[in-house]
Amino acid sequence: MTPSPHRFDLQSIGAGLPVTGARDQLEAAARTGAMVVTAPPGTGKTTLVPPLVANLSGGLTLVTQPRRVAVRAAARRIASLDGSAPGGPVGFTVRGQRQVGEATRLELLTPGVLLRRLLAEPELPGVAAVVLDEVHERSLETDLLLGMLSEARQLREDLLVGAMSATLDAQAVAGVLDGAAVVDVPSALHPLSVEYAPSPAPRLDARGVTRDYLDHLARTAVRAQAGSGADALVFVPGAREVDELVSRLEGLIGHGGGDEVEVLALHGRLPAAAQDRATGGRRPGEPPRIVVSTSIAESSLTVPGVHLVVDAGLSREVRRDRGRDMTGLVTVSASRAAADQRAGRAARLGPGRAVRVFAESDLVGMPAQSPPEITSTDLTDAALWLACWGTPRGKGLPLLTPPPPAEIAAAESTLHALGLVEEDGRPTARGRRVARLPVGVREARALLDGARALPGREAARQAAEIVAAVSDDHRPVGADLPRLLQELRSGRAPGADRWARERDRLARIAREARTPAADGEPVPSFTGVSPAEKAGAVLALARPERLARRIAEGSRSYLLASGTRAALPEGSGLLGSDWLAVWEVQRADGRAADGTGAVIRTAAPLTEEDALAAGADLLVTERSATLDSGTVRARRRRRLGAIELASTPVTATTEDAVPAVLDHVRSRGLEALEASESAGRLRARLALVRRELGDPWPAMDEKSLLARLETWLAPQVSARTTTLSAVDATSGLRLLLPWPEASELDDLAPERLAVPSGSTARIEYPPPEAEDGRPVVAVKLQELFGLAETPRLVRGRVPVLFHLLSPARRPLAITDDLRSFWDGPYREVRKEMRGRYPKHPWPEDPWEAPATARTTRRR
Repeated sequence: MTPSPHRFDLQSIGAGLPVTGARDQLEAAARTGAMVVTAPPGTGKTTLVPPLVANLSGGLTLVTQPRRVAVRAAARRIASLDGSAPGGPVGFTVRGQRQVGEATRLELLTPGVLLRRLLAEPELPGVAAVVLDEVHERSLETDLLLGMLSEARQLREDLLVGAMSATLDAQAVAGVLDGAAVVDVPSALHPLSVEYAPSPAPRLDARGVTRDYLDHLARTAVRAQAGSGADALVFVPGAREVDELVSRLEGLIGHGGGDEVEVLALHGRLPAAAQDRATGGRRPGEPPRIVVSTSIAESSLTVPGVHLVVDAGLSREVRRDRGRDMTGLVTVSASRAAADQRAGRAARLGPGRAVRVFAESDLVGMPAQSPPEITSTDLTDAALWLACWGTPRGKGLPLLTPPPPAEIAAAESTLHALGLVEEDGRPTARGRRVARLPVGVREARALLDGARALPGREAARQAAEIVAAVSDDHRPVGADLPRLLQELRSGRAPGADRWARERDRLARIAREARTPAADGEPVPSFTGVSPAEKAGAVLALARPERLARRIAEGSRSYLLASGTRAALPEGSGLLGSDWLAVWEVQRADGRAADGTGAVIRTAAPLTEEDALAAGADLLVTERSATLDSGTVRARRRRRLGAIELASTPVTATTEDAVPAVLDHVRSRGLEALEASESAGRLRARLALVRRELGDPWPAMDEKSLLARLETWLAPQVSARTTTLSAVDATSGLRLLLPWPEASELDDLAPERLAVPSGSTARIEYPPPEAEDGRPVVAVKLQELFGLAETPRLVRGRVPVLFHLLSPARRPLAITDDLRSFWDGPYREVRKEMRGRYPKHPWPEDPWEAPATARTTRRR
């Protein structure tokens, strides 16, 4: 007989929690099949809602938390209130650790674990409900899960999907879940006092958080906590700052006398036992505590017993330098929403106090919310997940924020180079295997191919050592990864135990991934024999675009295959290496970057042969040509991405000349053409017709002509083109004329105008860029006697503007109304000019006098 499924005692679990007051609304929303719950931190949503959903769903309920420490803390808290232990009715799964049994009804897990489970089994068999917690953090994986689960509900109408958050646009999330029911749980905070204690020293400099500020932060925390008996929670941006502040606090407390205080660190890189100690609360008889934490204690987990919060007002966020193809964590001001959530942690159980260690005026300049991770991070992993889900580039998937087009296209290009997607974006068989591995895409490529490419029985372990060293925040001295590996193996480097655990996990993954299908896929053959060169070869498999060659003998600057330049730190053990496989690059200025704008933070040397093998997909042989002093010079080049390997001069052909000439003109503008006078006049004529008649007459402005060089200029270029002046631009422009309208051009905008004297005068048209302007005819006054009506061009739309000249061809008058000129101003001109030019006719009646270009005697 099958035992009845476990039911959680919601009354006992929710006792004293503000969210209990909304239990009826929560149950009603859950019964609709999709729900969105908004509740401020400390209301108990993470404690009560998951078991409530599990009771209603009748099956296994999965609940995500954004961090491993939060997963374990939440599982431990719910299990404790249920009177059980993790692994029973309440279980959890994080990377490298799983406590789930046959009786588990509620499984907490990280978004990455759930995402890979969903890719393997889109219908989630055996799962009755999924709840995504802390959606407001807008992590990449949670954003993708929200869209994927919305589609999964179309396969499984019985699947209950929920989203929970401290602060979020509930209606937008409900829209992604196709009109989910929304439950808003109000805040139940106790009185909270907020103080400001800005530092006289700057919080940040080019290297991050300043030492002077950390000193001030430590003193402020000690003063705030002194004598209160309260547990304090101090927020700093990253693990490094946590460790440094803990050291400062221990020094101040140890030398200051007074009450005993325990100082604890809390961040994601700590061992599970240390994390659990910090999140487990103070036991009876223990001294007050100061817990120094990153943002993981901001909303995704609760540190019990806290009545004092000290906030540095800083956050560590992902930023991407698209131009240099660099993604990294940077320290910035936290958002106002984060500052409010942190302060609220002090008033959960009673009156609280928050000390903000920045100026009140700084709060105004903080962003309202942190940007969604999908807009600022490397999307290589996400692009593979989307491809395996059947929505390449995210097209058609309901998402709160779509991926930036340029970033997702670049990520897809990377995946294609790694052999994980086809040209159309569909995943390869290998790509589907990699997407399900609990490791990043680049790391997976290095791990799996490295395990097969390295010689010997320990290849999987060696590849795992290298990948484990770059997967965590192990910062090698002088960017020297081989040296770091030696220190990690010996146990001397900080975090060596953590590295060893990750090495063993990765080695196990590499061995389990060895299948006949995988073994049939090609891998590079490496020649490097030293441990350092082997490390470089494996690293190159993960980031072939960051293969780098030294710029010059004795230089510490390198050119990466991606086109970025970066420098090794001074004194690096890698100086002198001709080739490097670079893992991490960071923007920098001044001497540290050797003028390149970036510093190499993690790298390993490798042989040129291994660089070419690992970067085989980036190898290109091509011809290129340039215009040098009017001559087209061609070369055959072989390059690895942006790194030129060989360059040989060759005889130029028309195929070389055309792009060389066109590129030259694009970069320097039309004036580089040295075009003939006839080309300039034709362009001006066409510009006037275009201005007056529009399509189909072609635009003649520079931007439009540069955009169509292939149409009109390219046909005029040949292998014999040695100077730009030899290019027939006039014939090229005529190629743009529309047919049959081209036959009208000489009538619409003639080159010359016939005048009454029997001769013709050149028409000067306004420049093509002019928005107005008139065609001008400069002609001797005597040649127009008797002409009353001013000629008009372009079907009578544009009157000619006459510049009437003296016999010495100096201007006497400007007019577009000849009738008025003859009847008026002409008399003054005659009176002044007849004595100066007596050999030329100046009749009293210009209407009757014959027009002439000759003098009186010649007549």
